[in-house]
Amino acid sequence: MDRREFVGLLSKASVAGMLPGVSGWAMAGEQLQPPMFGNTRILHFTDCHAQLLPVYFREPNVNLGIGPAYGKLPHIVGKNLLKKIPQIKTLREAHAYTYLDFTAAAEKFGKVGGFAHLKTLIDQCRGEAGDGRSILIDGGDTWQGSGTALWTRGKDMVEACNMLGVDVMTGHWEFTYQDNEILENAKLFNGEFVAQNIKASEDALFDGIEVYDEDSGHVFKPYVIKEMQGKRVVVIGQAFPYTPIANPKRFIPDWTFGIQEDDLQELVDDIRSSEKPDAVLLLSHNGMDVDLKLASRVSGIDAIMGGHTHDGMPVPVVVENPGGKTLVTNAGSNGKYLAVLDLDLGNGKVNGFKYSLLPVFSNIIPADAAMTTYIAKVRQPYNAKLNEKLATAENLLYRRGNFNGTFDQVICDSLTNVLDAQFSFSPGFRWGTSVLPGEEITMDRLLDQTCMTYPETYVRDMKGEQIKAILEDVCDNLFNQDPYRQQGGDMVRVGGLTYTCEPNGASLNRISDIRDLNGKLIEANKDYKVAGWATVGSQSPGEPIWDVVATYLRDKKTIKVEKLIEPKLKGVAGNSGLADYQGEIV
Repeated sequence: MDRREFVGLLSKASVAGMLPGVSGWAMAGEQLQPPMFGNTRILHFTDCHAQLLPVYFREPNVNLGIGPAYGKLPHIVGKNLLKKIPQIKTLREAHAYTYLDFTAAAEKFGKVGGFAHLKTLIDQCRGEAGDGRSILIDGGDTWQGSGTALWTRGKDMVEACNMLGVDVMTGHWEFTYQDNEILENAKLFNGEFVAQNIKASEDALFDGIEVYDEDSGHVFKPYVIKEMQGKRVVVIGQAFPYTPIANPKRFIPDWTFGIQEDDLQELVDDIRSSEKPDAVLLLSHNGMDVDLKLASRVSGIDAIMGGHTHDGMPVPVVVENPGGKTLVTNAGSNGKYLAVLDLDLGNGKVNGFKYSLLPVFSNIIPADAAMTTYIAKVRQPYNAKLNEKLATAENLLYRRGNFNGTFDQVICDSLTNVLDAQFSFSPGFRWGTSVLPGEEITMDRLLDQTCMTYPETYVRDMKGEQIKAILEDVCDNLFNQDPYRQQGGDMVRVGGLTYTCEPNGASLNRISDIRDLNGKLIEANKDYKVAGWATVGSQSPGEPIWDVVATYLRDKKTIKVEKLIEPKLKGVAGNSGLADYQGEIV
């Protein structure tokens, strides 16, 4: 579906009176939620990354499925996804779930998310379920991703989630604050913070650090039981297992993580035996591929409500395992979606289910007044800084995608130019909102891309072989055929470089032909000046990345990414997770 076709469809839809109330979406004041099915409703959002206000967010056009994930959800993008899922029937839904002609569609359908609009939708969904028949669960990555979250150390998001009525949550980027701050926020949270896979180290337990259970070593509750009109639903927490590897361990030095598959199976068996639940849910921040593997190996879990990889799953995946079947879902990111899982619960079993992933279109769903007031209050002390206009975007700026995004390229260009480096590295974070052509790039939008607790930049000499080793290591993390060895994030973004990538290649042998932008090969034993940010080990000495990028933007005044620099790809032609790729495919 190219731009001309998409715009033509938009025009026809407008003439036919399909807009704006398409696909069951109502205008202000009308019913928004799906009809209730069964007797229990689970509401789920994840990876909002502290976005309190509505935003634009472009879905990826590159989300490659490798090995056993080839051609399977969530690794299907664009028109391939529309063909795969016939339930997507309208242009508004196509815009919600794909990147297709994003700018034109975003201008037509408006922004998504925003906690005031999410609050309204949640309240209506709970009202449809009836008193005491619903719970709201949060998959984490909630306390990080905005300026106000950083400056309040996540407390603005804790209160916002209290107002939403979140009952249970787990975490990932929450653990990039100091451990004492995390525990303090967990106590301020009105719901339950759960994680079966976070334990204190033996030395820390001996020293008497604060934990939920001294005998087991669990830092947080491993699970909670929710009673809903006589039905018992257990929610087990599964925090991001690779936190001390993907993020600085220095923030949580006494805590251990991991997938903990055997412990999870033992816990599920014990819960089934002792608690006699009617349903067992895993609230996960593993990532979709990890959840799919876990579901095939751990029995007794009825549904895994997942996060981390930001996959908006319009339909669930049903996975068979030795004990039966497990439903696996993922609810996207940035407050863009609310997942609704309705269950028909019998005695100790799930008789049936119905699943919906509801896009939160802020120009359709009315804003909750109390949440609107709260958001204005929490942002007010910082408005002058947040609203500073740094430059104007001349084309679409976005991040999401396996290899690069236009905003990532702006960050890399800022590093090489401001810090006078030959090359630059920027982490392949999945969080970050989008800026439409003609919009101002404010400090608010810049912080969406960069705001975190270890933002310091660096400039150092690296040999060519070190550059290759970094690319190989991140590539193996992204494309390892064993999901349990995938540790999160997309490919590291590079400035001043091109390279060839073979995602299906052997481990640590996927990268070749590294060249500068003049076409000169990078030499293994030669030193190159490289700039970067967000070091996971020791703290870097440079100024925060947002200050570096802000300097670049203020100087440029207008920003246009003429051509997105992406690697040459080998062996992925025809992959349904690849579309409209700007690099070469061989």
